[in-house]
Amino acid sequence: SAVAEVKLRDDQYTLDHMRAFGMYNYLHLDSWHQDNVYYVDQFGRVMNLSVTLDAVLRKPREVFRLPTDLTAYDNRLCASIHFSSSTWVTLSDGTGRLYLIKTGKRGNSMSEKWEIVFNEEFGSPFIIAHSVSFVKADTHSVAVLLLRVEKDELDTKGSGYHVTLEWVTIAEISKEGDCKYEILKRRVLQGKSVPHYAAIETNGEGLMIVSYKPFKFMQDEDNKLEESNDAKATNEKKDPLYYWQQTEDDVTITVHIPQDITKDDIKVRFFPDNICVTLKDQPPLMEGKLYSSVDHESCTWIIRENKSLEISLIKKNEGPQWPELIVGDTRGEFIMDSSKCSEISESLMHLTSEVINPNPEKENPPCNAQELEECDAFLEDSASLCRFDGDTLKVTHVINLGSNQYLFSVVVDPREMPCFCLRHDVDALLWQPHSDQLEDKWEHIATFNALGYVQASKQDKKFMACAPDYSYAALCECLRRVFIYRQPTPLSTVLYNRKEGRQVGQVAKQLVATLEANDPILGFQATSERLFVLTAKTLFVIKVKSGN
Repeated sequence: SAVAEVKLRDDQYTLDHMRAFGMYNYLHLDSWHQDNVYYVDQFGRVMNLSVTLDAVLRKPREVFRLPTDLTAYDNRLCASIHFSSSTWVTLSDGTGRLYLIKTGKRGNSMSEKWEIVFNEEFGSPFIIAHSVSFVKADTHSVAVLLLRVEKDELDTKGSGYHVTLEWVTIAEISKEGDCKYEILKRRVLQGKSVPHYAAIETNGEGLMIVSYKPFKFMQDEDNKLEESNDAKATNEKKDPLYYWQQTEDDVTITVHIPQDITKDDIKVRFFPDNICVTLKDQPPLMEGKLYSSVDHESCTWIIRENKSLEISLIKKNEGPQWPELIVGDTRGEFIMDSSKCSEISESLMHLTSEVINPNPEKENPPCNAQELEECDAFLEDSASLCRFDGDTLKVTHVINLGSNQYLFSVVVDPREMPCFCLRHDVDALLWQPHSDQLEDKWEHIATFNALGYVQASKQDKKFMACAPDYSYAALCECLRRVFIYRQPTPLSTVLYNRKEGRQVGQVAKQLVATLEANDPILGFQATSERLFVLTAKTLFVIKVKSGN
């Protein structure tokens, strides 16, 4: 039976609808049991196809049937599947219902048995963007990310829609000896563009999103009040606690003190790297590590007539300017000496000009726009990669991807988060996120030479993928054609580059496959040895094993 393709309706006219649902990959690869692919057919059956011998495909096998009659719904989306672990699957029928399914060990018809352990109506229809299964404090949980494109009544100037990502955690809860799965948390993020990449960390503690426009958590009423109070507090700008100036040799700090404070009430302690100022028996007024070392025995303080305390610090290393006084203390204000200001502006004078572009015909113009080709222009200039913390719901990391265009994502190791591939100049670099590391959260694991440049010229490309062992990358167009780019491999014969007169040791091959099908390509998945390409009525398996 044909694949259950759901075409876009007339009211799903935006680029976001096209990206989320029109370009949906209907073929699902089970990363835990490679060479096993799944799709949902028109009767709501989840069909499995597996490769046993080198090129022998078993007949499609039904592993599960959706309980709902899909033809009865008008505004449904396509059914979506995500493999959370080797024995757990999340499934959506496209009507707004989520199923959590225990599958047994998949890839073996004897042990594979799909059983629903949880199903719940979640409101408007969604597709599953990602899911992950984990055990924390002896409790099994599954976290799922649901993607929706919803009408936005407040958006009068834009497309009239916004994108929501709902992060749902379902956990096993035992009541009176009976184990049941229930919703533990529901959190919603909102943004103005469909994310290129959205994945929950393997421990369920954070979320990473690559998107063109930023996402933010929608808070409850209590949190909103707290947030607005915080905002009010920051808006009411306080006067600085102290002012400071510096020369090459010393730093002068001025602190305003109350009228009733006398000299005996003030305690100023100097250390080589620290300072502490206290008034009477109050907590320290100023305390902390200084930006750089001082000659603490030569430092002094006095009280001026206008009831201000003046502290002089003698720099140990003369010359360098301090960007801050006390490390991390933002309560002071730096006052720059007017002579210093004019000195800096004079030194920068040669970099600026009163006239716009005074001499455009220099020998080396900074950039020649005529040399740029169409494929050098990026659709989106400012995508960003953000990590959100699951407890505080705040952003912990932001990376502006600038012109590093997002290309595709791939699961290299099912126990880790999915990798994402970015264009860097003409190449494509594969990055592996690590949820368990505080530093070095993203590791560069593979490079596809010139793939960034090559894919830009493919105007009709629909899906991109690469082998989990990085041996090749592939892309397909909307119809028929599949392009395969192998990694460079050593040559068995000697080959010379005539222009440069050097011997070539490795060659990377490009292959083009043309499918015998007139239907559009609906799904595309790559394993280390094979490429699976799905149309409405046919599944093609292309053997790409390197070595032949």
